Amino acid sequence: MPGYQRVLLKLSGEALMGDDAYGINPKTIDSMVTEIAEVVQLGVEIAIVIGGGNIFRGVAGGAAGMDRATADYMGMLATMMNSLALQDALRQKGVEARVQSALRMDQVVEPYIRPRAIRAMKEGKVVIFAAGTGNPFFTTDTAAALRAAEMGVEVMLKATKVDGIYSADPKKDPSATRYTSISFDEAISKRLQV
Repeated sequence: MPGYQRVLLKLSGEALMGDDAYGINPKTIDSMVTEIAEVVQLGVEIAIVIGGGNIFRGVAGGAAGMDRATADYMGMLATMMNSLALQDALRQKGVEARVQSALRMDQVVEPYIRPRAIRAMKEGKVVIFAAGTGNPFFTTDTAAALRAAEMGVEVMLKATKVDGIYSADPKKDPSATRYTSISFDEAISKRLQV
């Protein structure tokens, strides 16, 4: 019997790149969906929120002079592309998946409707939430926490390319130290960008 019955998996868009500089690495996404399919076979209900950083980062666009809200909407569209790629890869593995978007794109996916998402999960379908919260200035991590609460999951798991919590971004600061244990309050007081 699995330890959890309903989980939300937060995937960074960067995790889809594998060793590539950008985009979606076919071997990486295949490996991910193979593992997700195994968990679904155990009877675990799975929801997924995926970022778009492998395609576009709203924060980076805003820092480069682009209107931040516009940049964030572009990031939301990147999450839509990743969500559709993930849905397609899951279906190729025989796993039913449904994408729900916080932004209306009725010709492509259904809108986010909580009761439908819960019903789909109970039916054994993987539900992928696209477009973050649908609002600029909020990260997909925020969207993951929100959807986790709305779906009543037992645990939210975050999968990124970084192997833990650091004092700074280890890719940018080689002197960054990895925390073996840290409380929520400590992370907030140290202003760590987890």
